[in-house]
Amino acid sequence: MKLAVIGTGYVGLVSGVCFSDLGNQVICVDNNPLKVEILERGEVPIYEPGLKELIDKNKAAGRLSFSYDTKSAVEASDIVLLAVGTPSLPNGEANLSYIEQAAKDVAEALNGFKIIATKSTVPVGTNEHIERIVSEHTNFPFSIASIPEFLREGSAIQDTFNPDRIVLGCLDQETLNTLIELHKPLTSNIITTDIRSAEMIKYASNAFLATKISFINEIANICEKVGADVTRVAEGMGYDQRIGSSFLQAGIGYGGSCFPKDTEALIQIAGNVDYEFKLLKSVVEVNKDQRFNIIRKLQEALGSLQGKNIAIWGLAFKPETDDIRDAPAIEIIEELIKLGANVKAYDPVATANFKLKVNHSSIKWCDNALETASQSDALCLLTEWSEFTRIDLVQLASLMARPILIDGRNVYDPIKVKEASFIYYSVGRPHSANISDSYAEAMS
Repeated sequence: MKLAVIGTGYVGLVSGVCFSDLGNQVICVDNNPLKVEILERGEVPIYEPGLKELIDKNKAAGRLSFSYDTKSAVEASDIVLLAVGTPSLPNGEANLSYIEQAAKDVAEALNGFKIIATKSTVPVGTNEHIERIVSEHTNFPFSIASIPEFLREGSAIQDTFNPDRIVLGCLDQETLNTLIELHKPLTSNIITTDIRSAEMIKYASNAFLATKISFINEIANICEKVGADVTRVAEGMGYDQRIGSSFLQAGIGYGGSCFPKDTEALIQIAGNVDYEFKLLKSVVEVNKDQRFNIIRKLQEALGSLQGKNIAIWGLAFKPETDDIRDAPAIEIIEELIKLGANVKAYDPVATANFKLKVNHSSIKWCDNALETASQSDALCLLTEWSEFTRIDLVQLASLMARPILIDGRNVYDPIKVKEASFIYYSVGRPHSANISDSYAEAMS
């Protein structure tokens, strides 16, 4: 099939590239000529494992191209996918200005019947709004559909080719048949529904996953007070098929471009119809506070943080991405600076992006993990990159001024950390001073 993908962010770029790999003819469009030029040179503006290789492969095969000319891309295509950003406004609502402009541009470029499908995450009712915009700017026939995406940064290609399900929101059967045919190579688990339900499925899914994360973090906080181990609690819960084991990893909370934005937007969607989403408000509140447990543990270990050298491992909101949007590291580092600490920071790929958001004279940017930890009073792991999990703990402890390790992602074995003579704090597990012989025996 012939596709135009409007927007080359995570969703648009990954979706367009993967559809081209399935044999479709795809033009990815962005209104930033510099970004298009970068992509045409074979460079990738985002870090996503395997993406560059797929781009090179499908460009060479003639199935994939990049353009800033919306008109020519739309004219050459049968299906137009809208994948532009819908960032949060100050009140939490989704900013629809980009998708409104994209809809107008697409409408003015129509030269015949097209399917216009929204992959951007948008509030319920937005596709009807898009339909009105397109109708006002064209006399050509078209069909509107909602195809919410469920990609995870860092595994977006894997998620695209192996989706749990595809959701298609549209009431026009001919359009649905075309979209089913487009997605059939990916999975047979295709759910068709009305557009408003499709829009809500995306928000409800992300809100539920965010709720699981905040719930297990609350359980972790209780575990610390009663002497239980949240990793064992989560394991026992996860075997229950009604609950499942995914998103039950206690830590410092969620971040990124989806969960924070979508939970706030759903709260606003509810508020706009006079419904107070009390549960989701609590989820957001818990998540915002959870990251500051890192600060509280540092203060427990060191007392005042004034003048202390604090090492930070990980700046991206999760491993295998350079995305720092709403990353816990932002607020944690800003709070450390307010408290007078000197920060040494390192991330395998996200440092450049992080500097654009937070750059202060109190931060020393390091080139590797051991340099960051050297002569530090404490080390905080915020992002569970594999190079951090494979580190030699004995060597690590010997390099530090004080062997204090704050594990914000529970990646280390408490017993091995204790054997390396660390003072160890994790999330919802006994810290090193409270690891008894009986606990060690049970864990082994």
